[in-house]
Amino acid sequence: MKTIKKQNMKTLKITLFLLVGLLISITSCSSNDELNEELTAETISANSNVALLMSKTATNDGSGDNIIDSANCLSIQLPVTVTVNGTTIIVDDEDGYQDIEDIIDLFDDDVDSVVISYPIIVILADYSTTTVTSDSELAALAANCPDENDDDDDIECIDFQYPITASVFDTNNVLVNTVTINNDNEMYHFIEDLDETTSVTINFPISIILADGTTQTINNVQELENAIETAEDSCDEDDDYDYDDDDCDTCSTSDLDRVFAACLQFEVDDLKRNGTDLEDNYTGYLFTFNDDGTITVMANTTTWNGTWSASGTANDIDVIININGLPDFNNTWNLHEVEQEIGEAEVELRLGDDRLSFESDC
Repeated sequence: MKTIKKQNMKTLKITLFLLVGLLISITSCSSNDELNEELTAETISANSNVALLMSKTATNDGSGDNIIDSANCLSIQLPVTVTVNGTTIIVDDEDGYQDIEDIIDLFDDDVDSVVISYPIIVILADYSTTTVTSDSELAALAANCPDENDDDDDIECIDFQYPITASVFDTNNVLVNTVTINNDNEMYHFIEDLDETTSVTINFPISIILADGTTQTINNVQELENAIETAEDSCDEDDDYDYDDDDCDTCSTSDLDRVFAACLQFEVDDLKRNGTDLEDNYTGYLFTFNDDGTITVMANTTTWNGTWSASGTANDIDVIININGLPDFNNTWNLHEVEQEIGEAEVELRLGDDRLSFESDC
């Protein structure tokens, strides 16, 4: 009897051991399956739709310097020296494009020219570079770009907010590398380098910047894909060669109201009265254009108050400014340009040869 009981106990122990082992195995497999499913759901694979959208978003946008090269799919590496209507300037940042336009806008009845000093370095859509030594070489490269306002690959109505961290896994879903992406160039090549032997995930949440300057938090791959698709055609990408297209052919007083409502503080970027440049006299002055038609100006501990109003349409919009104690600004100005981009807004007013421009980094 004792022998039988011992054998039964031994059999029971073996059975329990096998059951526990089986349970652990099942649990482990279940956990691995869940992990694999989670990784698969968040994986960004080569040639997937979200990868293609991310690549288009990070593609080099060549339209910003069209006033120089008239080519949407390439840009000229700065600094570059150009001669505009006989005036030579060195363009070393994006503000230089506005300098070119200002020279061109000085007269309406002249023949405008922008002459590039070669050699220059041209950055292509994939961020590769090439040296160009003549107008004909530049024209040959530009011929590969879509014409102005034609559909092109790059998505300009949404931007990534960097840095972004990504994790790289091998075929066994073992983490092999962590990558920090700091700009569009790195993001473009990160997506281009995806292959079938690794799995890549973005470490969410991340932030994206929309065309109106607002940010949106993205928590997973599906949200990212949806956000890019939604934003893709949500703004004017300004892919034309007309440097005057941001002037006021289609302006309205509502455009002015919207910019003043979105940006609470403006600084004087340009002020010229009777041939004298006065903007340096107003460094540090902060202008707030309130929706009730009042203006508040602050500098150090001093405050000035005034009023503003706008009426008319298109190129015939009058902006009346009257600020007590600041007569340099007071007059009925013509609205020449109102512009709002990511991180920047500008309102440009003119009166004959006089100029008044307000700028905000909102």
